[in-house]
Amino acid sequence: MGKFFIILYLQLIEFFMPIWVLTTATTYTPTPPLPILPLPSATQLKWQQREFIMFLHFGVNTFTDSEWGTGQEDPSVFNPTGLNASQWMDVAANSGVSLVILTAKHHDGFCLWPSQYTDHSVVSSPWRDGKGDVVQEFVSAAKIRGIDIGLYLSPWDMHDKRYGHEREYNEYYLAQLQELLTRYGKVQEIWFDGAKGANAPNMSYYFQDWFSIVKELQGSINIFSNAGPDVRWVGSENGYAGSTCWSTINRTALKIGEGVDVSYLNTGDPKGSHWLPAECDVSIRTGWFWHKSEKPKPLSELLNIYYNSVGRNCVLLLNVPPNTAGLVSETDIQRLGEFRKAIDTIFSVNLAEGNVIKASSHKGESFRPENVLDGDHLWSYWTPKDNSKGDHWIEILGDNKGGVKFNVVRIQEAIGLGQRVKKHEIYVDGKLVASGMTIGYKRLHRLEVGVVHAKRVKILIKESRGLPVISSIGLHFDPFWNPSKAFSSNKNSTKTFA
Repeated sequence: MGKFFIILYLQLIEFFMPIWVLTTATTYTPTPPLPILPLPSATQLKWQQREFIMFLHFGVNTFTDSEWGTGQEDPSVFNPTGLNASQWMDVAANSGVSLVILTAKHHDGFCLWPSQYTDHSVVSSPWRDGKGDVVQEFVSAAKIRGIDIGLYLSPWDMHDKRYGHEREYNEYYLAQLQELLTRYGKVQEIWFDGAKGANAPNMSYYFQDWFSIVKELQGSINIFSNAGPDVRWVGSENGYAGSTCWSTINRTALKIGEGVDVSYLNTGDPKGSHWLPAECDVSIRTGWFWHKSEKPKPLSELLNIYYNSVGRNCVLLLNVPPNTAGLVSETDIQRLGEFRKAIDTIFSVNLAEGNVIKASSHKGESFRPENVLDGDHLWSYWTPKDNSKGDHWIEILGDNKGGVKFNVVRIQEAIGLGQRVKKHEIYVDGKLVASGMTIGYKRLHRLEVGVVHAKRVKILIKESRGLPVISSIGLHFDPFWNPSKAFSSNKNSTKTFA
């Protein structure tokens, strides 16, 4: 009899144990959503957060009033008697720039550093009695200011007789690349294009060899070209990205300087296998080198460029060329100051802060909609429940005093988990006021309807790769934006990529 009760007792335990475990199990905090591949590297994330960087085109062209030289320039023309790289970096810092790229050598072949592989450089110029080094002064001034540096070394050299002789020239180029990446400390970006001389149209550049050496010498560097591997060209030089702009693309479909599909570069690819975000290069003036006859673009045009580059998931690379004295011109400094002040005026205040915020759902306490107002643009975000169906949305409810007055909407994704949003819409008090496809790191919408006073602002995610992860939302007032007088420019610059 005792054995019977023992067996019954064990059977009851076996039957009720799973129920007991389920009812007493620990409640776990909801985990973050799985990433959507491909993902950015740490160096790509740092680059994206810069938003606005600077280019300095400087060399013999500055003194010959040219955009492209001939390679036959006498080095004696290069004599910037007032050169002050500290002034360059002061201008950059005051403009909010954290990375500056210098043209160490342009297509004419004149080197701004004393290269041991050629005398067509500063050593043959009267500047600093032939003992100067522009690259070193550039690097030293940047270090004092805490600004990172980048370098451009043109693959095309009009001066050197080795150009056109494939192996010999590639060895020469690689030797100069090694000089720049070993003499001057840490370099954050190296800039390549596919520029090629008409005298040697079949000249091949050993880009993969060059890239391998670059990564070996500078492990945390970003390599720019229209095929990456870290940053891609946006496909134009007017500063505009596509209204749809993916950071993802298929690198196998790209080749530097040859057969460039500018539309593909401009928009990226939602099915792309590589994370290759776009950089928008444009000059503050018409030309890339300084010309006395030119003036900087008006503020309205620079703001348009900003909205269509930074505001479309890209980094803006703005060229500011030093003049024949070796200084950034006062007119450019003044315009840059206006530009920086305008950006600060527009975006220093987020009018969404302090308002109630709601969402269609959220995946636990760590992913509440309030996270979009906490200032963390990468790793704090709102995401809906795993099993939620239909459109996802997040809504800002204005106060009872007439709502929020704004004309710009800012939306940002937590791109560390991948770029996801494929289609979104913005509603003000139930009325559609803006729509778009991609968001990415940052999407800025200037409202075509102008200034609105809203009691409810809803951002509707219509289509997404997996669950959306929205890291930040802002409502801003842009006093410079007048839709009826909006400036639009699709003019091509005088510089070409290939």
